[in-house]
Amino acid sequence: MRVLVVGSGGREHALAWACARHPSAPEILCAPGNAGTAGIATNVPISVTDGASIARLARESGADLVVIGPDAALAAGVADACRAAGVAVFGPSAAAARIEWSKTHAKQLMDRAGVPTARWRSGDRETRSRLFDFVLELDGRCVVKADGLAAGKGVVVCDSRDEALSALAACFTERRFGDAGDVVVVEERLRGPEMSAFAICDGGRFQLLAPARDYKRAHDFDHGPNTGGMGAYAPAAADPPLMDGIAERVIRPTLAALADAGTPFVGCLYAGLMLTAGGPRVLEFNARFGDPETQAVVPLAGDGLLDLLLAAARGDLPAAPGGPAAPPARAAVVVVTAAHGYPLEPRTGDHISGLDGLDAGTLCFHAGTARDERGRLVTAGGRVLGITGLGPDLASARRRAYENVQRIHFSGGWFRSDIAMSPVEVRW
Repeated sequence: MRVLVVGSGGREHALAWACARHPSAPEILCAPGNAGTAGIATNVPISVTDGASIARLARESGADLVVIGPDAALAAGVADACRAAGVAVFGPSAAAARIEWSKTHAKQLMDRAGVPTARWRSGDRETRSRLFDFVLELDGRCVVKADGLAAGKGVVVCDSRDEALSALAACFTERRFGDAGDVVVVEERLRGPEMSAFAICDGGRFQLLAPARDYKRAHDFDHGPNTGGMGAYAPAAADPPLMDGIAERVIRPTLAALADAGTPFVGCLYAGLMLTAGGPRVLEFNARFGDPETQAVVPLAGDGLLDLLLAAARGDLPAAPGGPAAPPARAAVVVVTAAHGYPLEPRTGDHISGLDGLDAGTLCFHAGTARDERGRLVTAGGRVLGITGLGPDLASARRRAYENVQRIHFSGGWFRSDIAMSPVEVRW
């Protein structure tokens, strides 16, 4: 078997690693990959948004499956190009992926499907007065979101009217997020712990993986700006009734609404949830695996994850209830090490050392890494490495992750110290 993984981050390294573990020992290609995937796969220098070249590589290499990681690739229609070339692909069409790349569209779809979410308004420069009115109605306690893709940084959680109006100005006046901020969603601010649910979907049927919790803010105790994610743990403590409710009230009606719209969803449907006092509410949908949650969820999925992805791509997931699989017997905690200056202006080119001192069984997933002209491993992005500790419980997994992340060194490198420090258990 041959598998082509599209992307260059920690998520794609984790997916390539998981596919390589399959008992059939498949050959792995990555486009374009990174310094970490080079150790388990053949990297091919193709842009993640170049659908024609990726489809041609898949066809000419005889790939049995293409697994698409990044949101930008999905929005660019890479899955469509691969399907048109007759290649099985795990990843939704651009039309189905709109549930991520347009937050207004996602909110409209949730309202039609009856999926619980926060109250919201959407507008552009011409209609921004209605957003100002909604900010005042919420007394500034709201969330301001760029409608389009903004690398996980287009969300501002506001405590006051001034903060909310400044966030709107950042989109409309400063154009901080470019075209992604031409339309803005303002929604009421919910309260409760957050959780991420991941559904492997074949267009109709689905299977939930272990739920996770990620940490978006840059600094400890959720201070600082939003980032692409500074760490995660899995499984997030959630009892079977809660997961059954998420399956039936969130995932199933969303898939049905997408199918009714003529855009059946094949891939990983990621529901970002807030567990409020009134039940789970959807904060956002993503049309792919989360990053860094994948680095915690995938190691718990076993050696058969590739079989699951291939079945979804072929439209033949088992016709079983779409609820959660059996709870994993282990826990995983991933801590992200970031470059100096991240998330604003990350520095690149710093030499990385210490990877040869990691404990056996500790996983290191590369994100922003490369090899310099001397062959040394160096930083090449904002989030550099994800160190995943595994254990029989969260405490032991967390201990292993932090023991090992402190052995890695590069100039200006830093990480949050509170990942999985206080996991929350919620029951209904």
